[in-house]
Amino acid sequence: MQSHTWIYKGLRWQVTISLLFSWLCHSVSGQIHYSIVEEMRKDSVIANIADDLGLDIKQLSSRKLRIVSDVSERYFYVNLDNGNLYIKDRIDRETLCGAEASCFLTFEAVVENPLNVFSISIEIQDINDNSPVFYPDILSVKTIELTSAGTRFALRSAEDPDIGSNSVQTYKLNDNQYFTLSVDRNPDGSTFLELVLEKPLDRETQSLHELILTAMDGGKPMRSGTAVIRIIVADANDNFPIFTQSVYKVSVNENTPVNTTIITVNSTDKDEGVNGQVTYSFSKTSGNVHHTGTFSINPVTGDIKIYDKVDYELTRNYELSVQAKDGGDLESHCKVLIEVIDVNDNAPKISITSLSSPIPEDSSPGTIIALIKVNDQDSGENGEVDCKLIGGEDFNLISSSASYYRVVTDGPMDREKVSTYNITILATDRGSPPLSSRRTITLEISDVNDNPPVFKKSSYFAYVQENNLPGASIYSIQAIDHDIGDNAKIIYSISNVDTDLPVTAYLSINIETGVLYAQRSFDYEQQNEFIIQVSARDNGSPPLSSNTTLTIRIIDQNDNAPKILYPSPESDGSSMFEMVPFSSEPGSLITKVVAVDADAGHNALLSYHFSPVLESPYFTIGQNTGEVRTLRIFQEKDLLNHKLVVIVKDHGDPCLSSSTTITLVIANNFQQVAPKFQNKVPDEEHQSNLQLYLVVGLAVISLLFIITVLLVIISKYKKSKPLPMFAPLSSSLYPPVNGTLTLPYSYNVCVALDSTENDFTYMQPNQNVPVDNLIDADDSGLGNEALKDTSDTNYSIQVSY
Repeated sequence: MQSHTWIYKGLRWQVTISLLFSWLCHSVSGQIHYSIVEEMRKDSVIANIADDLGLDIKQLSSRKLRIVSDVSERYFYVNLDNGNLYIKDRIDRETLCGAEASCFLTFEAVVENPLNVFSISIEIQDINDNSPVFYPDILSVKTIELTSAGTRFALRSAEDPDIGSNSVQTYKLNDNQYFTLSVDRNPDGSTFLELVLEKPLDRETQSLHELILTAMDGGKPMRSGTAVIRIIVADANDNFPIFTQSVYKVSVNENTPVNTTIITVNSTDKDEGVNGQVTYSFSKTSGNVHHTGTFSINPVTGDIKIYDKVDYELTRNYELSVQAKDGGDLESHCKVLIEVIDVNDNAPKISITSLSSPIPEDSSPGTIIALIKVNDQDSGENGEVDCKLIGGEDFNLISSSASYYRVVTDGPMDREKVSTYNITILATDRGSPPLSSRRTITLEISDVNDNPPVFKKSSYFAYVQENNLPGASIYSIQAIDHDIGDNAKIIYSISNVDTDLPVTAYLSINIETGVLYAQRSFDYEQQNEFIIQVSARDNGSPPLSSNTTLTIRIIDQNDNAPKILYPSPESDGSSMFEMVPFSSEPGSLITKVVAVDADAGHNALLSYHFSPVLESPYFTIGQNTGEVRTLRIFQEKDLLNHKLVVIVKDHGDPCLSSSTTITLVIANNFQQVAPKFQNKVPDEEHQSNLQLYLVVGLAVISLLFIITVLLVIISKYKKSKPLPMFAPLSSSLYPPVNGTLTLPYSYNVCVALDSTENDFTYMQPNQNVPVDNLIDADDSGLGNEALKDTSDTNYSIQVSY
């Protein structure tokens, strides 16, 4: 319990602060009570609210200390630098509370981090700032001269908006010989004034009497107000109208229809004629009574009707002053007290005091989302409100105090499922019929890095042809991260999987797009498969990652020619030979060509063939096996020495091939062929050189022959002689040799020494041309070897000049 004392305008007043803390869940609700006097100057300090609330002044700004109220915000404010509560605007107790015995202004002080709500109640104490006032300030009293002593005349009492001792306490009438003042109390506590006639009046002596009526309050210093009483002395109307009741009371529901009669006042006058005819009207008064705006009275019947809408929330009680005046201008007064009964005509009002949006999706259950205030201007059960959430299965509504509720999470949040919540609060009062209102709060859920990147498959397979271009894109792999922003930004990397092969020397990956590139050209024969681990890591904090396996299989291309293992191509058939028994039966296995291909699949499927140029009628080769077999039985006239060119082809696209030469000697034993090979071996180099010379010589002779033919044609053309000899000549007679000889044909070219002989003769084949004189294709350097056959056509061309 704390007390503060101020002195204002000479008045000593005390503020008592009582602070009661009650902890509820995550908020603290408390009550603080201050007492101040009205009419305090603007920016006057009431108290240090931060000290009274136990708050650190340095944290007032960060904790967002503020006043929450529909009314009190007009009159108070808090300085966040020093924690003082100040007067914001002039406070008039009479304007706020009228004649109520106590006057309070309440508001809530709200701080955050953590969230606390304090209820502040400020009592406005009355000071003597209003003087008593008479309405009107000139009171007219009419009486007849026959009025007997002791007659009483009702007077209007003075009004003072102040309360208690500051209100009107005493009345005083100036000294005179005819009248005295009588002061009595009505049952409701109001003052009833009467002017008492002490001795009869004589109109002829004095027709008008003026008295000064003074009203004094009990304040310090005392204030007073005066009114002039004019007493008009008339003749013979000696009876006043008399009301049946001095005070009328009635209750009326707010929102009662206009023109509804709520009460009827009645007065009687014992006089007759005009002096007995009573007219009703409202007397002028102060305060919250507006008879011309809210109520009306029938001047003849005294019916009081509602002239304008009556609202309980604006005015709960009305006090009407009704006067009854007869035809002789005698009047009397009564009071009509009207109590307004509340009906349920105000729906609850929902206001958001504090809202935290967005919140992270990993917020723990029970996190405070919003602090809401619910207020209903009605009273009683009409102002009692029940609140609930609609469609907020993930949230709870917890009551913090009579009018405050907290919206808290009820379970874990998941932004990937729901990123935005629309939380609807339904407030329903307990009136009949009940009224309700709704307020929707939009709550955004912020992302946290709780989802790692995910690949669609646990393993991927990619196929790349060998001999690819370095730097080319070979595959694209993607991962999906359901988070957003940096939490969903994925960085890719690759690494080895259980191998010492440096994968980065062969592959690279774009860290942003996941596109893989070849660092070099792949060779299926060296490495036909890469197994790598692709990692996808997001950019969250902490980062999350996942892995997948990518198997890159190299597709073979036909980039390797068949390799002949046997017979070795380096021997070129000159140092190795196969001996074929002369008595071999058709189909006998002579030898077998063995070849391999470094490629795979269809590219490594090999087939074996003899060269079509030197294809032998004596032997055949298995296309799939490479086995060389005899084709028929040998005869004595057959050649005994055969050279076969074997071509090994693969089935790739394009097709690649290799060739080798097989030398086959037909003999029953080695001694039959040994002399030939002994003679051949020393002469190989000589024959090779001789072959070169023959080729060069043949080329020169062919060139000379062509020139000669051209000269002859030109000569014959000039002489205009037909040349039937050359007419049938065609390219078939002179096959194009391009500087060499087309195998397997052999030519003998003879040049005549006698220049007078200028014709040439095409000679018949000579079957007895020695084989040793033939140009060996093996020695010619053409790369397609063949053995001479006796069945081969041999031509001799003799040219004479």
